[in-house]
Amino acid sequence: MSNIDHTHDAAALSWVASANDPATDFPLQNLPFCSFRRAGTLEPWRVGVGIGDQILDLSAWGITELNALMARPRSERRALRHRLFDTLKAGAPEIELLPQAQAEYTLPCRIGDYTDFYTGIHHARAVGRLFRPDNPLLPNYQWVPIGYHGRSSSIVVSGTPLRRPKGQVKAPDAEAPVFKPSARIDCELELGLFVGPGNALGEPFGIDEADEHAFGLTLLNDWSARDIQPWEYQPLGPFLAKNFGTTISPWIVTMDALEPFRIPFTRPEGDPQPLPYLDSPAHRANASYDIELEVWFKTPAMAQPTRISRSNLRHAYWSLAQMLTHHASNGCNLQPGDLLGTGTISGPAPEEAGSLLELTQGGKQLISLPGGEQRTFLQDGDQLGLRAHAEKPGFRRIGFGACDGVILPAR
Repeated sequence: MSNIDHTHDAAALSWVASANDPATDFPLQNLPFCSFRRAGTLEPWRVGVGIGDQILDLSAWGITELNALMARPRSERRALRHRLFDTLKAGAPEIELLPQAQAEYTLPCRIGDYTDFYTGIHHARAVGRLFRPDNPLLPNYQWVPIGYHGRSSSIVVSGTPLRRPKGQVKAPDAEAPVFKPSARIDCELELGLFVGPGNALGEPFGIDEADEHAFGLTLLNDWSARDIQPWEYQPLGPFLAKNFGTTISPWIVTMDALEPFRIPFTRPEGDPQPLPYLDSPAHRANASYDIELEVWFKTPAMAQPTRISRSNLRHAYWSLAQMLTHHASNGCNLQPGDLLGTGTISGPAPEEAGSLLELTQGGKQLISLPGGEQRTFLQDGDQLGLRAHAEKPGFRRIGFGACDGVILPAR
C-alpha cells in the first residue's frame, strides 16, 4: 500500500520563503530531524526540524530527545509529520525559527550500536579484484548480507576534524610490520539507516515488518586506512583501519519523506534470489530507493570543492529492509537510535566508484584536480564531503545536507 499523501504534494508551499527555493535540500516535503543549539552558547541540545535555511525547535512540542521519538510506532511518527507540515505550510501562522547559519550541531541522537554492512556489490567486486584477483567476490556475498560491528564512540557529526590514525603496516616484501601513521586515508560513500522502535531480545521480525523499524537515513562516511586494513582484517575483519572515525550528517531524512522515491528491488538475471526470510512480493515491489550520491574533494589550495564521483543507492545489492531483517533474524535486539551503514555504494561505471581505493585502482592511478593538483589518497588538510538528494518528476527534490570532514596530521 502506498504511503504517499498530501505531505508529498509538490505544489505545497511554506511560509518559510527559503523552503520554496527549488535548490533547497529542505523543502516542506522533507522535514528532516537534527540535534542543535545556538552557536557559541552552552544551551542544552534540542531536537529540531529543518525547513529551508531555518530550524524549528521542537522543545516547545514536548520533544526533548530524538531516541524517544524513534521508539514510537510509525503511525505516530507519521502523525507528527502531518502536524509539522500543517504548522509550516503557507497560510499557517508564522512562528519563531532559528537560522541554520546561527546553529551548531551534535549527533542527531544517542547511537548505542553501529553496524556497517557491505551492500555495494560493485564496490565488493572492485576491492576484491585488488586483493583477490582470482576470487574477487566471496561465495557467501550473494546469499547473506555481510556486516561487522563498528565503534559507535568514534562516530562524529559533519565538520568534525579527524586525526590521521596510526597502525601496523606491513609491506609485501617486509619481514615484520611497522607502527606508523597511515599513508592511505580513504573515504567510503554510504548512507546510514537509523533504527526506529527495534525489537526485543530473541524476537526477530519478518521482511514485511522491517519498515516499522526504519526511522530515517543520513549520509555516512566510514573513513578507512587502506594500508592498515589488509594486514589486520584477517581473520576477524576491520578494526583500527576503521574505528578512528566515522562521519555522519547532522540531519536524518525520515523514511516517510522518502516514500515517493521507492523503486522495485531486483536481482540481475542468473543471480541467486534471497532466501525466503529476506524475500516477499511486497519487498520486491518497492524495497529499493532512487537516491543520488556524490563525493566532493577539496585540497587546502582549492577555493571550491570538486565532485570526483557520483553513484546511486539503487546499486545496492541488499535493501535497507534486508539489512534490518537479517540483523534481527537471530534474535539480536535492535534499539532506537542504532545505526546501520550500507557500506560503500559504488555504481558499475569507473566514475561511479564510492572510494578512492577504487577511483585510483589501489593507488596506481592519480586523480587530477582543478589547479593541477593530483591525489591518490587524502593528504593532511584535505577535505572530503558527501552529498545526496532524491528527485522524481511530480515530486519536490529533497536533500540530506552536508557530510564533511577534514584530515589533520597524526599526533
